[in-house]
Amino acid sequence: MPPDAKLKDSPEILSRVHEGLDLVEIIARQMRRQLGPNVDVDEMVAYGREGLLSAARSFDASKGVPFRRWANLRVRGAMIDGMRSGGGLPRRVYQKLRAMTAADQTYSAKHEELAAAPPNSPEAAEAQLKDSLANAAMAMALGFLTMASGDALDYVGDRHELQDEEIARKDLVAKIRAAIEERPEQEKKLLLRHYFDDVTVEEAGAELGLSKSWASRLHARAIEGIVKSLKRANISDH
Repeated sequence: MPPDAKLKDSPEILSRVHEGLDLVEIIARQMRRQLGPNVDVDEMVAYGREGLLSAARSFDASKGVPFRRWANLRVRGAMIDGMRSGGGLPRRVYQKLRAMTAADQTYSAKHEELAAAPPNSPEAAEAQLKDSLANAAMAMALGFLTMASGDALDYVGDRHELQDEEIARKDLVAKIRAAIEERPEQEKKLLLRHYFDDVTVEEAGAELGLSKSWASRLHARAIEGIVKSLKRANISDH
């Protein structure tokens, strides 16, 4: 538990922190598997506990989102922010962190939108959750796909197999980029700057005169449009 939590927080908040402590450990191990041996699990746990405390303090039960789901994104975000600010990680790890951040921001922005206008039936809620997960998956996939070709491949295999993989990747990136070109101008600029020029969503949004919150929402809306466009073209499961 973060050391300052006992000094200033209510029993309700402390109870939420206690409820989520195992979640911090789980997420740290998951991210270690995703990011590789350059990542220090103990450091991620420390960052994650700070994120958990922030989640416990900001949680609003009236929005209908379970605390662990709310905390999941905040804990992951705190770990990612901590690792990105700490420095010293290989470029490939930073690129993976960027992809994870984009996915989390997309999912979080959609949940904020749903909290403001909750679905009117369990079926509608299930459908919207499915869409949210699909959009987050697209954001992460786009982050990995637009890495430099050598970094995009996570294994070393037969040279012809690698060449085939790279050809397929370039083909899919071209199709996604064509879908991006069809988006409204602000969305297009945000996506191109973030995914192809390697700047953060916040930095790309600032260039467009947007706040961090609006940049995140615009990014989520743009990704949702890309998913729909690819579905219409029958290539979303390429």
